[in-house]
Amino acid sequence: MTVVAALYHFTRFANPDALRAPILALCAEEGIKGSLLVAAEGVNGTVAGPRAGVDRLLVHLRSLPGCATLEHKESPAAEMPFGRMKVRLKKEIVTMGQPDVDPTASVGHYVAPKDWNDLITQDDVVVIDTRNDYEVAIGTFQGAIDPETKSFGEFPAWWEANKDRFHNKRVAMFCTGGIRCEKSTNYLIGQGVEDVFHLKGGILKYLEEVPADDSTWEGECFVFDGRVSIGHGLTEGPHVLCHACRQPVLPEDTKRPEFEDGVSCHLCYDTTSEDRKTRFRERQKQIALSAARGERHFGAHS
Repeated sequence: MTVVAALYHFTRFANPDALRAPILALCAEEGIKGSLLVAAEGVNGTVAGPRAGVDRLLVHLRSLPGCATLEHKESPAAEMPFGRMKVRLKKEIVTMGQPDVDPTASVGHYVAPKDWNDLITQDDVVVIDTRNDYEVAIGTFQGAIDPETKSFGEFPAWWEANKDRFHNKRVAMFCTGGIRCEKSTNYLIGQGVEDVFHLKGGILKYLEEVPADDSTWEGECFVFDGRVSIGHGLTEGPHVLCHACRQPVLPEDTKRPEFEDGVSCHLCYDTTSEDRKTRFRERQKQIALSAARGERHFGAHS
């Protein structure tokens, strides 16, 4: 069985560039694949591999400056959900574009999964989903507000335009694993919002710990790996990925006339030009030829 580990940790790295090579070398030795982002503000990503290899990587990451308390969330995968290992240097480990936001200074009140339902059903609590629109489309909590943002960087503008709707309300926010809420709750605190809460461990921890019969979650949770979506108990969901627009679709959607593997789906068919579709078709052709030779094309989907 392949172990999938999702993790993040905010800390201050004096020289993040120096961390990249040792991580890549360790992952190569242990057969670990996935993606990690490293920035001056910390580390974030999802990786997958054998049990012993993932454990060794976690030990290494927790040995980095300020990372002793790094937490992670695990789930199983029937097959390796990644095609390669990437460690990328970034300005932010999750992009919000707000230089004054600092989750190491303060964040909202953590709410354990077992206490989440009680909080979000209170009359004076507004629940906000901080994820992107395509993630919300396949699942969210009952009654949650969807900001309809296409990227996390749009959240501050959405809040500024809508904040008056939430006057005298306590604000509860959630995301996949918790990282976006670390920044969004710090942002709201900086905007003068006093009662800010967020789901500790994110949706992943909630789906792991809260039984389906007691759940207020509806649908599936989008994940950024080959599994595409997961449900209660962290079981793999039914969704597949359109490799043209990177949005999740159901198996029955692949039978629609707009669907062409790697080229289009019903969600993006009308938004891409014929020239772009032609380029996507050529990419798919080269991927197929490489696979027939037992090779991996550089443009293959990871």
